Amino acid sequence: MNTTTISNISKERSTEAMKARYQLHAKVYDLTCWSFLFGRKKIIRMLAAKNPTARRILEVGCGTGYNLKKLGNQFPLTQVIGMDVSPKMLQKARKNTTVFGNRIQLIEQPYTFGDMKFNAKMDMILFSYALTMINPQWEELIAQTAYDLKHGGLIAVVDFYDSRFQWFKNHMGNNHVRMDGHLTPVLKRHFQTEHEQVRKAYGGVWQYFTYIGRKA
Repeated sequence: MNTTTISNISKERSTEAMKARYQLHAKVYDLTCWSFLFGRKKIIRMLAAKNPTARRILEVGCGTGYNLKKLGNQFPLTQVIGMDVSPKMLQKARKNTTVFGNRIQLIEQPYTFGDMKFNAKMDMILFSYALTMINPQWEELIAQTAYDLKHGGLIAVVDFYDSRFQWFKNHMGNNHVRMDGHLTPVLKRHFQTEHEQVRKAYGGVWQYFTYIGRKA
């Protein structure tokens, strides 16, 4: 079995695991995520301040459409695309974004390295609490973002960062979240950093970060 085949099998298993997870969680996701997914409103406001006239925005791992609604309101003339592998989450996103009509488009598929559909077409690409759950493909997807952004386009990431407690890392790992500060070094290799901040959550039990980078 060659390396490409192994990689494809790994991607398929990761996708199926995500579908199975959110088959169960879709119904309660919006009721619970406010308690731990910090920084989402802030990063969208920052994006609007940096490029209020953006024409096309992609969110990878859009879930139930929380950020899509914020993006739709913050960017009233923009085409917003939400991508997710979970049909149950997208079903809720469709209901949550109906008011925007065709201005918000939903796509049920994984964001994949080598896919050329967005090549150099996007003004912004947002990952909100998604990259730490996309294992082991997260590094490929950061590289793909560099292809898909226009010259001068922005990548925005808000996600879990790290914890000083191994028991908490183990707990997050059991929930498919990798949490060891691994994302920011790779983001900095691909993009010109315009914003980077790490903040404590729950008295320092864990940290989350926000990052905005520009394609040179």
